[in-house]
This record gives sequence, structure tokens and C-alpha cells, in this order.
Amino acid sequence: MQPLLRLFDFSNKVDYKIEILAGLTVAMTMIPESLSFAILAGFPPLVGLYAAFIMGLVTAVLGGRPGMVSGGAGATAVVLIALMQSHGLEYVFAAVALAGVLQILVGVFKLGKFIRLVPQPVMFGFVNGLAIIIFMSQIEQFKTVVNGEVTWLSGEPLYIMAGLVALTIAIIVVLPKITRAVPPSLVAILIVFAIVFGFGIDTKIVKDIASVSGGLPPFHIPEVPLSLEMLQVIFPYALIMAGVGLTESLLTINLVDEITGTRGNGNRECVAQGSANLLNGFFFGMGGCAMIAQTLVNLSAGARARLAGIVAAFTILVIILIGAPVIERVPMAALVGVMIMVAIGTFEWISFKIINKMPRHDVFVGILVAVITVWLHNLALAVLIGVIIAALVFAWESAKRIRARKYTDASGVKHYEMYGPLFFGSVTAFTEKFDVQNDPEEVIIDFKESRVADMSGIEALNKLTERYHKAGKKLHLKHLSPDCLVLLKNADEVIDVNIMEDPTYHIASDKMD
Repeated sequence: MQPLLRLFDFSNKVDYKIEILAGLTVAMTMIPESLSFAILAGFPPLVGLYAAFIMGLVTAVLGGRPGMVSGGAGATAVVLIALMQSHGLEYVFAAVALAGVLQILVGVFKLGKFIRLVPQPVMFGFVNGLAIIIFMSQIEQFKTVVNGEVTWLSGEPLYIMAGLVALTIAIIVVLPKITRAVPPSLVAILIVFAIVFGFGIDTKIVKDIASVSGGLPPFHIPEVPLSLEMLQVIFPYALIMAGVGLTESLLTINLVDEITGTRGNGNRECVAQGSANLLNGFFFGMGGCAMIAQTLVNLSAGARARLAGIVAAFTILVIILIGAPVIERVPMAALVGVMIMVAIGTFEWISFKIINKMPRHDVFVGILVAVITVWLHNLALAVLIGVIIAALVFAWESAKRIRARKYTDASGVKHYEMYGPLFFGSVTAFTEKFDVQNDPEEVIIDFKESRVADMSGIEALNKLTERYHKAGKKLHLKHLSPDCLVLLKNADEVIDVNIMEDPTYHIASDKMD
């Protein structure tokens, strides 16, 4: 029994009331978003709700980050739109299942740790871009369909919608100053619901998006041909979906880690995300990943354990089975107000305060990631581009740090004491520091304060030793690691040094904790 209790985080440290109320609030905000994303992708509405239930439950129980919420997310749904249009829903389910397998493999082989390579400016840009997307998606709720055309609300409907949204925001802002016993978002939703229902106010409700009534997720084997051609069709979509889902999920873990001051398990989360998507493929779900907005709603409500996520998932299932008539009448204005506050809370306002203190290239990377996130709605691509640019900038800056202290001792031997990393970016600067023709007959290059980082550095050493050899001069290389000496083509021309003095680092080591 004790291992099971630990799995669900049921302990004396869990505040059950807060967890349950937070779970209810998360469910209320997740339903319209999952429905919207399903409809956007051309899926049946229930496919989005089933994904919310399956993703939410599996990741809450098995995931590596208590407090994080997963569901049918737009980031992954957008990836599948083209596949839905070209091959239909069955191919979508097959791609979702395959994406789940790929994500499980990432977790099993412990590749989730590479999310550490995402620098802080990229995180700023990602989070700020996401906040803008969340906010802009709420503005879309101020539109309506008239005679088949989408138009902005105007007149009394607009005033009612705006007033209810403002009331929701006011409750969320003011209530915490009075009491923190209940989640302000849930209170705001209930109050606005009571006002609209009690006074018979005509405004946009959840039912206007889609029906949420249905049965249990049915077991369903995707009806696709088991052939290489089918695999060639779904694999690119599955690969992109897996990458997008894990990128957003692992970045969400980092965000929750910062908020809670604890550390999640990225590899375990990869396995949980993959398992949930695999089940989605066989239980009529569109798949998904971590949902930052709902996660922030959960955390702002005070939830820190797995219970809130479990409650949210089962609440969605209960709503699908029996609670649809009530939930379908929840005013969209209340949910819009909650999500606007989430967008405001998501935005990294501190990035404005420190923008003058940040290096210009970091500012550029952060803005670029935010623009790509908002423009393309492709979070994974935005992060990937940001990481690549940040890595290139780092390589350029590091290349400038290679330098040499030169002197000639009493014996007439010239010494080059190297400082800084020797790698592809610094090879040219490294080579330019040596005067082969005018150097004395014996030269020593000391790498005690330097490191050879890649094969470009090794090749630079090979060419340098060859140049000294052709000039008829002796070259000593000190404090190189053993693997460097092995890889040097001209090692027989290099005078050996005391191996005991040499470092034990490895070239281009991929060992990470």
C-alpha cells in the first residue's frame, strides 16, 4: 500500500481541498480549449475531450512532474491538420500512436536531459510568445458567426461579454487579497455562471463551441494498411508531433521547477507522455502534451501534488458521461477571463526590466523566439531556431577567447601557453598565433589551461605539427589528453611528455549527468 500512496502523492503534505478544487478549475478551463483545438484540426469534438482525459490521467499518475497538467494541446493538434486533410482520421490515430512510441524511446534512452541545452533567452521568448498566443486566442471568443460569416461582436452582446470577462478578472485579482481558501479562478467561474443563469443573460456559452456529451473512450485499432507506404506517410507527422510534444512538455517542467523550487524527472515525463499518446491512438484521442496555461492555473490554485491532475481528468470524464448539460451552459466569458489572467501570469515581465542589462544577442534571440512562436504557432520550431542561434553566438564568442602567452626561456626554447578552448570556431585564431618560420629550433605548446574540444582542433594540431616538421624544428605538446595524442596523425613527430601530467578529459565528451 505504501508504494501506491507514494505514487499518487497521497501524504500528510497534500492539502486535499486545494488539490480537488484546483483539479475542478483546471477541468473547467481545459474543456473549451480541447474542444477548440479538435474543431480547428477537423476532428470530432469528443476526440479532443478523450485526449484531455487520457493525457491528463496517465501523465498525472506516471509523469515526472507533480503539479503539471497535460491534455489535448493545440501545439500537437496543429501538426496533424495536414494528415487529417490528406488521409483522414484513421491515419491520425496511427500517427499519434507512433509518436507515443517515439516519445517512450526518448525517455527509455534518457534523452530528455538535452532540454538543459535551452538557454534562458530562449525560455523568455518561448514563454512570452506562448502568453501572447493564449491572450490572442481569447480575443477570438469576441467573434460570432452571422449568416455563415465570422464577425466581431458588437452592441449589447459585446458589452455583456466584455463586462462578464472584466468581472471574472476582477474576482481573480481581488479574492486572493480576502482569502486563499479556494481557487479564485473556480470562484470566478461559479459566480459568473450564477449571474448569467440567474438573470437569464443571453451570452456565448460552451455549447456554442460544441457538444461535450458522449460515452467512455472506445477501444479502436486504427484502420490503416500495415505497409511500408503507410509508415512513410505517418512517420514524418509522428516524428514532428513527438518532438513538439516533448519540447513543450520538458520546457513546462523547467517552468514548474522554477515556480515550485523543486526538480522534475524529464525522462520519466517522456515515458508518461509517450504512454498517454500511445493509448490515445487506440482510444479515439487526438493526442497531446503538457499544457502550460492549465499548468499555471493549477499552480496558481495552490496544487503541488498529482491529485489535482487526477481530479481534473476524472472530472472531464464525468462531464462527458453525465455532466454535459450543466457544463455546456458555462459562459465562455468566465473561461476567457480565467485564460486572460493566465496569459498575464505567464508573460515574463521581468524580461522588460533586464533587457538593458542583457547582451544584445540574447535580446535578439528572445525576441526572435517570441515572434516565431506567435507567427507560426510552432513552439518546437521556435525553440529549435533559438537554440541554434544561441549556440552559434556562443561558439563565436568562445572563438574569441583563444589566446597564447609567449616567451623564450634561458635555453632558447619558445613557449606558447594556450588559454581557451580549441574547437572549430577558434581554429583560425589559434593557427595565426604561431610564427613557424621565425620560431627557434625547439618549441613547446602547453595546453594546461586549454582544451581540445573537437576534431577540428585535432586537425589544426596535425597541420601545425606538420608545418614545424617541414621547417625542421622540434615541437613539444604538453598537457594533451591521451585520446588527443592517439588521434594526432603526426604523433611520431611529437615529443612525448609525462602522461602523469596530462589531463583525463575526453574530446567532444557526451557524458552528461
